[in-house]
Formats: sequence, structure tokens, C-alpha cells
Amino acid sequence: MQSPTPTLPRSPRRVGLIGLALATGLVGMDLRAQAQPGGLPLGAGTELTLPANPAARSSAAVVEARARAAADRILSAMRDGDANVRFAQFAPTLQRISSPALVAANMKRQPKLLSWTITSVVPAFDASTVEAELRTSAGTRKLLLVINADGKLEGYHLDASDQAAERVARDFVQAVVDGRFVAADGFLSPDLQSEIPPASLQRKWLNLQTRTGNFVRVREVLPSEQSGDMKLVMVTTEFTRLTDNLYVILDRNNAIIGVDFPTEPAAPKPAPSR
Repeated sequence: MQSPTPTLPRSPRRVGLIGLALATGLVGMDLRAQAQPGGLPLGAGTELTLPANPAARSSAAVVEARARAAADRILSAMRDGDANVRFAQFAPTLQRISSPALVAANMKRQPKLLSWTITSVVPAFDASTVEAELRTSAGTRKLLLVINADGKLEGYHLDASDQAAERVARDFVQAVVDGRFVAADGFLSPDLQSEIPPASLQRKWLNLQTRTGNFVRVREVLPSEQSGDMKLVMVTTEFTRLTDNLYVILDRNNAIIGVDFPTEPAAPKPAPSR
């Protein structure tokens, strides 16, 4: 009798666990909603339970080995600073909103990657998650990669728990402003990434500017509120027609778990009287 084909779990990234009540804006969040404590910790996910069948174990091992090898290739391109190779490693959904030039611009903003250790691989049917510890010129960081069945990068999340919340919010907005939507997506928690893919982030930002005018500058970034494990940061942003506030919500690890772009921007201020 032929052994049944093993079934791997689906990627944890695709499981929605958002702790915020979503209603309006980019994420459509209600600012009064409470986030789940700590959000999704880096590395959390569905555990792979291997069946007793030896053939099934072999298949899961093959998927894991492929994901590990793909992660090593992606990290090697990051270390070598090769934007063309890095772009070629993107899944088609990411390539459509990026370019080698945007990848190069983002790599220039990142500390030099010196070496890495892959600490965990969770193989899954559609996309595996790989965790790595990076040793960079700015210290040690943790990285979560989502790699599809073709070995292409679907998304990533870089741990920013050692950064100030205001710095993370500013860097996120700057990535959006620059059109580096893949990089901007990397600031979002894995949960929120499953709800707001980079293409949606791009669309929301462009739609906002049809009402506010083109982006001009970030005026200031200020902590607005902190409640338990949730931090709210206000980013005052100037556009050609008006100035308004964007709100970024972060969890205790500084992963972004909510963003509120104004759905009804403030009216333009009248010109001074002569």
C-alpha cells in the first residue's frame, strides 16, 4: 500500500493574528483598541509536527533544507551588497513594486552584514520561515525571512527592539516616502504584514497624496501615548496642500502593529492676510 503524501503546515505569516480592531486609514485602526501584549514575538509560529512515516519526514527535511539554502543565498547577497542579485531573489509580488535601484538605496542605509547564523527553520507548504542572527557593523540583529516554495523572498521582518520607537516610526515613514515599500514592510510585525502587503502599502500612500498633495517633509516625530505594551508615535508630515499627523503604533519589541493615515485630512490653512 502506498504511503500517503505528507502535508506540511501553511506559513505562519499567512495566519492573521492582529490584536488591533481595524476600522479606518491604512490599517483602518481604531486608536482606542488595545493591542495583544507583545504582538507576535520574533520567531513565534506554528510548530511543524512530523508524521511517523519515514517518507513524510524525508519530505519535510527536503523542504527545510531548501529553505535554509535559499536563506543563505539571500544573506550572501546582502553581505556582498549586490543589489541586482538581491532583486532577482524577490518573489514576483515584491519585484512589481521594487527595482534594483531601490534595493541598492535601501542597502546603503543598512549596516554592513559581516556574518550570520541560521537559528531556526519552520518548513511549510507555501512559504517557510527562517530565523537568523546577523552580525553587522552596528551589532547583532535578529531577522525573520519568509521564503516561498521557489526559494524566493516573500517578505522579512528585522528586529528593532534595540531602537527607539520614534526612530523606527521615522525610518518607516521615510521608507514609504522614498518608495522603498519592501523595506517599509519589513518594519511591520509579521501579523500585520499578512494584512498589509507592500503593494497595498504603496496604494494607500499614493491615494493619500491625491487628497493632501505631494509629500514635502517630516516636520517632527513625537511619542504620543504609551499603554502597557503598546506605544503610539505621532509623525507630523507636511504635504503641498496641508500638514497632518500620521500615527504609528508599535509593540514592546518596536514592531509596527498599526498605522493610521488620515482618511479625512485637515483642511488647508488660509493664506496670511495682507
